[in-house]
Amino acid sequence: MDARLRRVNKEIADCKNDRTSNISLELIDNSPFHLRGSFPGPEDTPYQGGHFEVDIIIPDSYPFQPVKMKFITKVYHPNVSSASGAICLDILKDAWSPVLTLKSTLISLQSLLCSPEPNDPQDAEVAKHYTTSKGSFEETARYWTHIYAGGPGAKDPKGSKSIRDEVAIAGLENAHVDQFEGLGFPRNKVIDVLRRLNYRGANVAQISEDRVVEELLKS
Repeated sequence: MDARLRRVNKEIADCKNDRTSNISLELIDNSPFHLRGSFPGPEDTPYQGGHFEVDIIIPDSYPFQPVKMKFITKVYHPNVSSASGAICLDILKDAWSPVLTLKSTLISLQSLLCSPEPNDPQDAEVAKHYTTSKGSFEETARYWTHIYAGGPGAKDPKGSKSIRDEVAIAGLENAHVDQFEGLGFPRNKVIDVLRRLNYRGANVAQISEDRVVEELLKS
């Protein structure tokens, strides 16, 4: 058994024996070098009550090279790509150290959910939402936790009864979407343009309706 396999097996066993962290590791396709990690959303955050899963690939030179991690569960967070699940976290890149473990790295991801770093984003659109309208951002993140991570039945931030409200998922207001849809533009195009323009909260006053129409005509 090579050193990498011994190390990974020990980490998996340690994680199973730890009843306090609520961090779990499971093999994917019976490979000890392709794992699924999971942890609960941290309390007192929009992610509370959710169950978050992470895809983990162990490189050949582990632990001297960082593991590759990305979220399987969709997360609305400045440092996580809302499209691919890619993560911006220093210990997954140049701040990695061989003393770090799979469990400690997953705990760091859990901590990242508590403390977003919008100035070093993985998802620039989500970061703009966070910095310009934090309350709206938190409502949207809570809604994503409800929809994608099995979180508690959060109040739909836009008041819709739909199980999957694309307007709420984008962090927008129904009234704004309806306004531009009423001009004859397709609803999905309106949602896409308003999301890209960060047409939310106080930022709405900074974006003229003509600018929105211009972007809609271009797209």
